[in-house]
Amino acid sequence: MSSSVAERVEYLKNTLGLLPHPEGGFFKETYRSEVSVSGAALVPPKPDQFRAAATMIYFLVTPGSFSALHTICSDEGWHFYEGTGLEILSIDPETEEAQITLLGLDFENNQTPQHFIPAGQYFGSRAFPHDGYALVGCTVAPGFDFEDFHLPTKQELLHLFPQHGGHIVQFSR
Repeated sequence: MSSSVAERVEYLKNTLGLLPHPEGGFFKETYRSEVSVSGAALVPPKPDQFRAAATMIYFLVTPGSFSALHTICSDEGWHFYEGTGLEILSIDPETEEAQITLLGLDFENNQTPQHFIPAGQYFGSRAFPHDGYALVGCTVAPGFDFEDFHLPTKQELLHLFPQHGGHIVQFSR
């Protein structure tokens, strides 16, 4: 990692008050709606529970690190802010298809500034290129709750999706 990248990463962590996230990377919640919605909108539904209508976070993926494959019960939108780019791997549990999306501003190389992950999909991310970094925003609706967060082990994922073993090894612990 170049000293300028390392300095920028430290600056972002300190200035934005980012903390380590269990999936990897660093985050800070910046918004939690005061409006509540029924958990019936979650995947799978939890009709006896309520969630904030939406939440937002800053999320920073640093050089050489990654956000491990995980799943949540809500839809999640990703928004690129700065850095070299972000590679997002998603696996649909119903079709078992994997997709790689490049989040960033290099449109000539198929990057996009926004990406959407449907509720229930497995997804993880890493900086692209791998010695770079990415500061993104994530908007979750219904709002994020750690109760709806599942971080499977590498072995669990390999059992579920053996055909994606190469990706799983790179995006899991």
